[in-house]
Amino acid sequence: MIGIQDISQWKGAPVVGPAGGKIGTLESVYVDAASDEPMFAAVRLGMPGMRKIALVPLDGARVGRNDLQVPYDKGQIKNSPTLGVDEELPAEREPEIYAHYRLGYTPAPTSSGRRLARR
Repeated sequence: MIGIQDISQWKGAPVVGPAGGKIGTLESVYVDAASDEPMFAAVRLGMPGMRKIALVPLDGARVGRNDLQVPYDKGQIKNSPTLGVDEELPAEREPEIYAHYRLGYTPAPTSSGRRLARR
């Protein structure tokens, strides 16, 4: 897994799919609220003025020389639930993100009930 120190240094870097095609730009990182482990990349998609954020799992991702490569193709990411550029992920939408990528989800044992926190 990529460390939070490593991934946070890549904000603004291109995010590419498994074949190397650009998907978007790394906006921020969502970490597990209990462990502080990086879980999802918040990837800015779209043209200027029509931008949205898609969360992409970081499991299997790797930091390249100039980009962040994720193991999901552009189509799957574009069809994922999205957020507005300045919108924070509400706790009630967390299960929806996990389900899109067929990841197991359990509510967090944190006081807020949130599994994910933006960094």
